[in-house]
Amino acid sequence: MTASLPNALTAVRLIAVPIVVVLLAVDDGAEGPARWWALVLVVFAAATDWLDGYLARRWEVVSAFGKLADPIADKALVLGVLACLVVVDDIPWWPLAILLVREIGVTLGRLAVASDVVIPASRGGKIKTALQLLSLTLFLIPGAPGWVDAIAWWVLVAAAIVAVVTGIDYARTIAAAVRDHRAASDARH
Repeated sequence: MTASLPNALTAVRLIAVPIVVVLLAVDDGAEGPARWWALVLVVFAAATDWLDGYLARRWEVVSAFGKLADPIADKALVLGVLACLVVVDDIPWWPLAILLVREIGVTLGRLAVASDVVIPASRGGKIKTALQLLSLTLFLIPGAPGWVDAIAWWVLVAAAIVAVVTGIDYARTIAAAVRDHRAASDARH
């Protein structure tokens, strides 16, 4: 049980994503009970993000699945919720576009080298995720005063900036992994 709990928490986060998306779609910007439930699930999912990594490291059960699935679960949660907020709350679309391009690029890059090396989340990637989750949590608070939305917006802008910087860093790391793989392959032949 100990070894599988962090991975189970990651799976729970993945399952929460479509539920939150449906709740936000049903609420359609009315800020009613469905929005409250979406907020609760996002906060719960954010807590599992921290907890699964903490437990995996503490119990020394870090797995290749966890290193790959954990960031995918984070991306699915953030992008799914942010896409809904762009539609139902008229949040500007450009941070979503930046995050989407970055996340697709990093994920495809990680998958391209996954047979040789697992590229775990970087410290900057974790900061980006924390900023995103804070922003989304603030945006989701039903009936929040305007200043809360303003803080949420600037935190989202900061997350987009960190996403660009860390995306470039991941691209360098992935390119180095590809070069190392080619060099090792050439040395064998």
